[in-house]
Order: sequence, then C-alpha cells, then structure tokens
Amino acid sequence: MHVLFVCTGNVCRSPTAERLAVAYAEELGITDLTAESAGTRAAVGRPMEPTAAQVLEGLGGNPAEFTARMLTADLAVDADLVLTMTERQREKVLALAPEQLKKTFTLKEAARLAEAADAKSVADLAAARPRHKADDTPEDVPDPMGKDEDTFLTIGSEIADLLGVISRSIHL
Repeated sequence: MHVLFVCTGNVCRSPTAERLAVAYAEELGITDLTAESAGTRAAVGRPMEPTAAQVLEGLGGNPAEFTARMLTADLAVDADLVLTMTERQREKVLALAPEQLKKTFTLKEAARLAEAADAKSVADLAAARPRHKADDTPEDVPDPMGKDEDTFLTIGSEIADLLGVISRSIHL
C-alpha cells in the first residue's frame, strides 16, 4: 500500500502523518507500506517545522532527512490512498487527479468511515462514504503553524489517534 498525506506547507501535519504511518508499520511488522507527503502550497525543500519535528519524535516518529515538496498530479495518481488534512486540500487533490475520488479522504473522514463501516480496505472506505455521511462539521485537522507548543502537541496527538484507527482497520 502506498499512502500520500497532504497538507498546506508540508512541514507540520502531513510529514507528521507520513512518518507516524511508517513508524506504525514498522512496529506492526508491515513491510509493504510506503508513505510520502506533499503540500498544496509547500515550502519546497524545507525540513519539518522544529516544534512539529519534536512532537513527532515524542510520538515515536523520525523527522530526519525530511524535505517538503509540492503536491502534483503524478504524486496523487500514484497513491493507493490519499489522506488530506482538510476538506479543501481533498478538493485540491481531486482537481489534480479526479480519478482518485474513491481513494481520497480527509484523515478524519477516513477514520470515521473506518469505524462506522468496519472497513477493511480503501474500497470499503469509498463504499461507506454515501452510507455514512458526516454532519456539517468540517472534517479537518487544524494547522498548528504559528501556534504554541501545546497546540502542536494536541494536533500531533490527534493525527496519531486518527492514524491508529485507520491502521487497525485497513492495515496501512
């Protein structure tokens, strides 16, 4: 399985998710997972934001040698699953790669659908979408950029929790 995580700058949320997914896979002995990330307005070439990197390490991930990059249609098309941090980012992915509709979700949406439908695959997530509609609350993971350390920790922990739900369900 190849997972692409998408956020805005590709220096906080999506690299946190990418590196945690890799750490979880290693922990579970899953050898066929690859993960990468990109940003809709990436700070291309930059390392992870220092506070995000510190939070990631505390959660068991490794920020070493990360560099931000821009979301492209090729990156989206090559993924078996695309997980965005916001609904707007999901829309941007689908504008670049509309054929990925059944493989593109917000992180919160994927976790909600995984639990609601007892999903075991990306196809199960897609099939659950029309049956398990969300309320009107956006299924977004907020951007911690420019916020305090506690906010970074809260958001990092939320990403870890959501990834845990998805990993247990569809075995990232």
